[in-house]
Order: sequence, then C-alpha cells, then structure tokens
Amino acid sequence: MRAGFQKVFRAGASYFGVSDVEALAKETHKFESRYLDKLIAPYPEGKQVYRDRSAIHFPDRISAPMIFFQGLEDKVVSPSQAERMVRSLRKRGVPVAYIAFQGEQHGFRKAETIKRAFEAELYFYSKVFGFKLPERVEPVEIWNLNRKGD
Repeated sequence: MRAGFQKVFRAGASYFGVSDVEALAKETHKFESRYLDKLIAPYPEGKQVYRDRSAIHFPDRISAPMIFFQGLEDKVVSPSQAERMVRSLRKRGVPVAYIAFQGEQHGFRKAETIKRAFEAELYFYSKVFGFKLPERVEPVEIWNLNRKGD
C-alpha cells in the first residue's frame, strides 16, 4: 500500500488540491508547463507514474471524511478535479462536502472567501468529530455523514 493511502488521517480538507496530476500536466498554463517533469517524471514518458500518484484513480482507498474548497476561475487546478473527487466519494458513501467560490482562482484572495473557508472547515470538523462550536457558523452540507454503521 502506498504511503499516501494508509489510514493515517481521520478527516481532511483540500484547498484547490490536485487529484489528477496527469490532467495538471496536460492542462496547466504555459508558465508551469514543464514544472512537473522535475517533480514527478517527464510527460508523457512517465504517464504511469502520473497515474499512480493521482488520487482520482484510487478513490476506493479514501475512507476519511473530506471537504473540498475550490475557486471556480482556477487556471492551475481545474475545478473539475475537485468535482470528480466529490462525486466519487459521495457515490461510495464517504462523508464529503464541497464549497466552490465564484470569482476565486488558485489560492483565495478575498477576505470573505478566506473567512468562509476557514469557518466551513471548522464546522465540518465539528460535525465529523462531534464537538460543539463556541459560536454559530454558517452550516455546510455534508453528504453521507450519518450513514448506517458510522
């Protein structure tokens, strides 16, 4: 089992995260187009390495609750990566939440977005781990949170 797929985490948050490095290699803007050659392998020669390191191909190995945050104008990591992960985890019954921000790119810039993301992450953890928040926070829809057997 790969280190990235061990049961180390009880929950997680993905902020505009990469779930498909092959898609990143194909879609990223010109400025960073060869950046992954040094980090992973030259593409397309190392195509299998890219596949092996992409969570999108192994959603069955993810069982911890996840919350995803994504800017809808992200030109580095396409929103479709987060959306595919959310669909896959949701279909498998893994507790998952997704918040997309209109007008945000790769890395949030607006103060209201940053505040909402941090509060939503805290709310998510409070529901997953069952603790009370000291003050009210806008709720987040979490699919599959109260599955039988949880």
